Amino acid sequence: MFKDVTPLELYRLKEKGHTVVDVRSPKEYAEATIPGAINIPLFSNDERAEVGTTYKQKGQDAAKDLGLEIFSKKLPVFIQQFKELKTPVTVFCWRGGMRSETAATVVGLMNIPINRLTGGIRAYHSWNKEQLGTVRIPPLYVLNGHTGNGKTHILLQLKKEGYPVIDLEGMARHRGSIFGHIGLEPSNQRTFNLLLGEALLRYQDEAFILIEGESSRVGKITIPEHFYRHKETSPQLFIELPLNERVKNILADYSPDDYHDQFIEAFQVIKSRIHTPVANAIAQALAEKDYPVVVENLLTHYYDPRYNHSTACAENLVTSIEESSVEAAKEQVKQYLSVKR
Repeated sequence: MFKDVTPLELYRLKEKGHTVVDVRSPKEYAEATIPGAINIPLFSNDERAEVGTTYKQKGQDAAKDLGLEIFSKKLPVFIQQFKELKTPVTVFCWRGGMRSETAATVVGLMNIPINRLTGGIRAYHSWNKEQLGTVRIPPLYVLNGHTGNGKTHILLQLKKEGYPVIDLEGMARHRGSIFGHIGLEPSNQRTFNLLLGEALLRYQDEAFILIEGESSRVGKITIPEHFYRHKETSPQLFIELPLNERVKNILADYSPDDYHDQFIEAFQVIKSRIHTPVANAIAQALAEKDYPVVVENLLTHYYDPRYNHSTACAENLVTSIEESSVEAAKEQVKQYLSVKR
């Protein structure tokens, strides 16, 4: 016998180390799943399409018969995958229908503790959307500054040290610039919203949360308005590093030699926005793979002017942190936060 659980109950179980299993097809799983879920599908992509076609052409009973025929052949392997899990399990499908019910029933018959998510991932999305609009958001401290100033590195290091950090670029899998997708597989909006909603629930009782300064869009992701408004009126810690340090940071983050063609493609998008002699110099440096020159010119003639034009904060919200390295800047951030904890 299995137990039905609500989205809130599943979130709490997940935070305790519960294993969450998406039994939908690999394609559905890849499009968006509950954060941390693994995929043990009842049907492959082709099998799911075949069952769907049968449903449309021959009706529900014929589709059920075909589904049972397909699934029965893989049942021993399916069960074995659940036996190898070391924690209690909750399964889900799209709407909490036959796929998750079938999975929970057959696994439960093998005396493996198992739950099913009521309403499936669709219900989890709805619940998460509600949280994004209503959950308490603690005070935010926003790391800001020009491109390459190591803001993400500082955040990730502080997270390892136990500080409450929400990495918006990490959730979006995009670095926020025209080159920001290179080497990454960007998240879609549904995945981003789930990650952000869960993070806000996790940190709602903290004294503060650290984030990075972002525009309302990170790649194709839109930051939810409720959270973005809060960010815009929060204290801003502006990190300032020397230009040569910023160039080194960007080269380390982006590994342009590994993605040379993608960098050329991305540069073409912004080339017309840069003064022609400078754009030509960047194009020549790219052709010669002289990436330090490329990055320095992009910072000096494109990103820094745009940043200076678009960034406007009330003076009483701004704290400047001018240092020679990311590590030194991180220590200054920690010193600032020491009186906030």
